[in-house]
Amino acid sequence: MRAHWLTVPVLALLAATSSWAADCPALLQGSLPELRGKGQVDLCQRFAGKPLVVVNTASYCGFAPQFEGLEATYKEYHEQGLEMLGVPSNDFKQEDADSEKIAKVCYANYGVTFTMTKAQSVRGKDAIPLFSELASQSNAPKWNFYKYVVDRKGKVIGSFSSLTKPDDPAFRTAIEKAIASQP
Repeated sequence: MRAHWLTVPVLALLAATSSWAADCPALLQGSLPELRGKGQVDLCQRFAGKPLVVVNTASYCGFAPQFEGLEATYKEYHEQGLEMLGVPSNDFKQEDADSEKIAKVCYANYGVTFTMTKAQSVRGKDAIPLFSELASQSNAPKWNFYKYVVDRKGKVIGSFSSLTKPDDPAFRTAIEKAIASQP
């Protein structure tokens, strides 16, 4: 009889967990390897219900100084719930294959504190699911430092080219709209 009482809560927990996964937007399904360490960034667990900026990055790109502006934007809006995810990529042949070197550029050179992953494919048939979904909701990145603003429901509300600086008024307006969105 005692085993029966344990079974019910376990089954309830499993049912709740599977419904959480089902409730997670398509954009946030899956996980990515964190840049520092051996852990995984569970996209749904970390970002579901939060306004999010996703940016594909590259250490050796001429737009790499945007890391400073992205970090400033993250710090400015983080207390209002904004999250930011940087995804390094060598799709445009401007990223190092060595994660330690990528981490040095991000963390030591530019002082990044927002979430960064190990290098991933962000375009075409090899694109990771996150970027496939970003492309289906808006467009695929045409170069490094494409910025996507995602609302609390996992919908892209704005995408911005590499030429758009992090202090651009349209980019900031999209972030404020994402922060104001309802989960």
